[in-house]
Amino acid sequence: MTDLFHHTEDNPPPDNAAGGFFTTRDGKKIRYGVFAAVGRPLQGTVVLLTGRNECIEKYFETIRNLSDRGFGVAVLDWRGQGDSSRMLRNRQRGYVRSFRDYTRDLEQFFEEVVLPDCRGPYYILAHSTGAVIALLASPSMVNRVRRMVLLAPFLEVPDLPVSIATVRRVCALFCAVGLGWLYAALGPRPKLPPPFENNKVTSDPGRYRRNTGIYKAWPQLALGGPTIRWLRAAAAAAEAVSDPGFMARIQVPMLIVAAGADRVVSTKAVEAYARRLRVGSLLMIDGANHEILQEKDLYREQLLAAFDAFIPGSGDVG
Repeated sequence: MTDLFHHTEDNPPPDNAAGGFFTTRDGKKIRYGVFAAVGRPLQGTVVLLTGRNECIEKYFETIRNLSDRGFGVAVLDWRGQGDSSRMLRNRQRGYVRSFRDYTRDLEQFFEEVVLPDCRGPYYILAHSTGAVIALLASPSMVNRVRRMVLLAPFLEVPDLPVSIATVRRVCALFCAVGLGWLYAALGPRPKLPPPFENNKVTSDPGRYRRNTGIYKAWPQLALGGPTIRWLRAAAAAAEAVSDPGFMARIQVPMLIVAAGADRVVSTKAVEAYARRLRVGSLLMIDGANHEILQEKDLYREQLLAAFDAFIPGSGDVG
């Protein structure tokens, strides 16, 4: 597995690693990892769903945290990022046709890897874009997944002057004239990472340095800004999961975690969404930035304690 996962000096892969690639029904290669539990008793498997522009390597620390608790971990690189197939010739452009492509990949991951190869019961831990994908897939997960912990789901941008529906409509106009491949924001990934002081995702300098070091050492894992087509797809997904009829069909119990100092995702939208869910509860981690699992121990430990309390059995493991 040394060739499958990429390491840096301060981010070695867990010892209990396996994985490979599966080919989607539309011909994309999706990289995945399966990490065996270290702690006892065995608790089942956590399916870890990353956010936009993330890769398996960024979650090695979290995988160890879960493995020590007795959980196996199954994780994949979404299509268009990490070491999975990119969607455009220009690898920097974050692109997806529809978030339903992500949910189909997730369902295939369950069918071909998780269900046959990983010990049940199954839980989902998902961040940002991954949390929206988990919500979108939740109707099909009702007989597979016991509980979900969703971190800062990407439902709205903070202080957006227009509705998410307006964002979708404007993006749809650009896509209709063949401009969906253009960057909607940010552009290509800069050769040098932004200074820590300018980042919006974590207040932990050590973890920020570790994560930017992954992409410096392995630039093929990195991704630039989202395209207009990706933003249209994200807006459509946010609308779909917020529809009252859709929300009424969600049956998997969920803990939704909001980051109090989030500057990437609207915390108000996350709070409002959690309150509308019949099977959802909300945890607000005051002071935390968007990437709670990459945050200071002060915030990370609150999240892990909430995970232990919400996921049956995990709190029993020392």
